[in-house]
Amino acid sequence: MSLAVEVKSLVKQFGNIRALDGVTFNIKEGEIFGLIGPNGAGKTTTLRIISTLILPTSGAVKIFGLDVVNQASEVRKVISYLPEEAGAYPNLSGWEYLEFMAKFSKGSASDVKRAIEEAAAISGLGERLKDKAKTYSKGMKRRLLVARALMTRPKLAILDEPASGLDVLHAYHVREIIKRYVKNHGVTVLLSSHNMLEVEYLCDRVALVNKGKIVVEGAPQKLKAEFNSANLEEVFAKVVGYA
Repeated sequence: MSLAVEVKSLVKQFGNIRALDGVTFNIKEGEIFGLIGPNGAGKTTTLRIISTLILPTSGAVKIFGLDVVNQASEVRKVISYLPEEAGAYPNLSGWEYLEFMAKFSKGSASDVKRAIEEAAAISGLGERLKDKAKTYSKGMKRRLLVARALMTRPKLAILDEPASGLDVLHAYHVREIIKRYVKNHGVTVLLSSHNMLEVEYLCDRVALVNKGKIVVEGAPQKLKAEFNSANLEEVFAKVVGYA
């Protein structure tokens, strides 16, 4: 299986703060891969570098063989990125927002129409797509935004805390959206989360991040067995010396 993402010795310095300190990992094509760890661990910084939004201090990242620094414009054609703080335009309806976003990446009217219809199906919002986004709950907005990130069928979808702050049912729906879409379309997903129990269910493999470094990596079941732990939270606690 070919590699979708190759990250080697990634370092990011913000003044005197080293946000990333030699991060290295690979993601196979068609995988759901999770970067998990506490807030401030370096997850979002890693995603922003992979998404070509900020430059690394040193190290290298390739997306399907494309260098994120030297071939950034080509990388952007094969990825989509959903920031944790993303929002929809409040005075546009769900349909209008999806159409507006689809026109950025799709050329023909038929391609735009297909992307919007796909996003509508992904979101599961039905008739509520006719309503303005300002009337949506947080969970509904997140479902709309995840649908926007997937509707273009990117080769790599990068999702920062996709279910952050959602109630149980909306978080479940978002996880199911991601899992089903990968199964049906073979998209590769890189996501971050501080919710280790959530990611345990969703991801094929995970990397646990702490203070800018990856402390352990592997399939959730394998890590739990290796560290004799009931869940990934317990694995993390043992690895970083909290347990």
